[in-house]
Amino acid sequence: METTGIVRRQTAERMRDALKRLVAERDVWVSTAHPDHGPHQVPLWFLWDGRAVWMCTSATSVTARNVREEPRVRLALPDTFDVVLLQGEAECFPDQEVPGGAAEAFADKFGWDPRVEEGSFLYVRVVPRTVRAWRGEPELRGRVIMRDGMWLE
Repeated sequence: METTGIVRRQTAERMRDALKRLVAERDVWVSTAHPDHGPHQVPLWFLWDGRAVWMCTSATSVTARNVREEPRVRLALPDTFDVVLLQGEAECFPDQEVPGGAAEAFADKFGWDPRVEEGSFLYVRVVPRTVRAWRGEPELRGRVIMRDGMWLE
């Protein structure tokens, strides 16, 4: 891996950069697993509300099935150089039971409101317990920027 020119960021700067990306980005890779069916990974649209990631998927999707059975998930922003990984537990909300503020913010960001669509949808909320962020090999050490739900500064 080419690392020339990479300036190692301190934890506070990594946290600020990760939070900016969580607000600005549209897609996140969601990794789930089921005890009988194994791992599953899919990209979903997401919303960061300042504390949690909100996603929405068909209530009958593999992702929905998996998080109902095993709520531990990993999320990854789609950049293999400027890496941001989140880990936490999923909390599920059927489309007609999702908190109104979260559903409205999701609809505002994407111009799509799953609550008015045919079929059932499941909103998935993940409050991260661990966040890792790094750019290239020089930042591998110290990549944990949140531990046990607390930002490290």
